[in-house]
Amino acid sequence: AAAAIAMGTTVGLLIIPIGLIINIIMLLTNTTQTIDVDIWNYWHFAFTGSLVAIVTDNLTYGIIAAIINIIIVFVIADYTAPKAEEVLGMPGVSIPHGFSAAYVPFAIVINWVIDRIPGVNKIDINIEKLQKKFGVFGEPILIGTVLGIVIGALAGYNLKNILTSGVYLGAALVLIPKMASLLMEGLMPISEAAQAFISKRFSNRGKIYIGLDSAVGVGHPITLTVALILVPVAVFLAVILPGNTVLPMADLSCIPYMLVLIVPLVGGNGFRAIITGIIALAGGLYISTDLAAVTTSVAHTVDAATYNGVTQISSICDGANPLTWLIYRAGNLSIVALAVVGVIALALAFLNRQRIIKAAHAEQN
Repeated sequence: AAAAIAMGTTVGLLIIPIGLIINIIMLLTNTTQTIDVDIWNYWHFAFTGSLVAIVTDNLTYGIIAAIINIIIVFVIADYTAPKAEEVLGMPGVSIPHGFSAAYVPFAIVINWVIDRIPGVNKIDINIEKLQKKFGVFGEPILIGTVLGIVIGALAGYNLKNILTSGVYLGAALVLIPKMASLLMEGLMPISEAAQAFISKRFSNRGKIYIGLDSAVGVGHPITLTVALILVPVAVFLAVILPGNTVLPMADLSCIPYMLVLIVPLVGGNGFRAIITGIIALAGGLYISTDLAAVTTSVAHTVDAATYNGVTQISSICDGANPLTWLIYRAGNLSIVALAVVGVIALALAFLNRQRIIKAAHAEQN
């Protein structure tokens, strides 16, 4: 629904050519390593731009906000790509996904804090380590089955549905990673060809990544397991957090996408992913509460018939997006504040360029 709202605005109509142009400019200026073929998810940038456009009543400001979002997400995609390659097993792929990328700062800060807490920094829940330690009992299929049975029991299912839940989750933890692996195999020739083309025609270029939807990373066993744990946690937080007015429903299914880049940055540590996810969800609920009024206003503007009589709507994806909220709030404050965020985005792009050139020189030497 959020995507439909975003793509139904004037910013949404313009976002695909704008996104492609920005990507090309950043590639030519060596400020990104990502060739983003994930055109569908440009809607995240359109969502940000649409909120700013409606609150300022200025299409130009909305487009500027969308461009700022694009630049920051491309830089985050480059920054996280090596970790995504290592932990998720996706060589040559980056994830310039507006929702997933927004939670990278959460993961960086929380990971840094946990590293400095004696005892807690030793806790590591890792599927691969469990497999080595417990043998067959650490296999994803058994972990998934047990977890599915526990979740089914806690949900109050009858015995048949409890066992079915266990079978479904056990199968998911085995089949989804294999499906993602097959997709990655198919993408490798494209990635290698792009790398060869860029290396032949341009100097001082680091590795080139193909930008894909974060769906390619949701199949990681830790991502799926933590997401399932966080579903009831999200509902619980929605009920107990003072001041929150959002009750997540259908887009609880978006929680895995929130975790796709968190998991690599915490080194596949399930404990740290859970802690980061809880904090991100708590903050996200307050953000979605704050954005509810403007999200509803955009929905009424785009599709008055569908949303006629609807007083307040919001979402986790993209209504709980901290990057969207930051840019929207800057635009709501003043054009000067939006310009400051724009300068920060350009500074990040410049720093990314320095990193890319340094890495390219290191490879050549």
